[in-house]
Amino acid sequence: MAYKPGEVAPRSGEYELVGPRGGKTGETVTLSKNDRFPPSNKAGQVYEMLEKNSSKSKKSN
Repeated sequence: MAYKPGEVAPRSGEYELVGPRGGKTGETVTLSKNDRFPPSNKAGQVYEMLEKNSSKSKKSN
């Protein structure tokens, strides 16, 4: 789900700023629940929550 600058974060975590066509900007912010998303540099940018990598590497025999 995408969140616009100024909206309230639904949960704590790390969010990445994404361009209007879905391109990754590499900019991230860490917010607590109910914090507001900061302003973006360009129109149309939104924030998306970064997924934590829960997969563990497996050894192959």
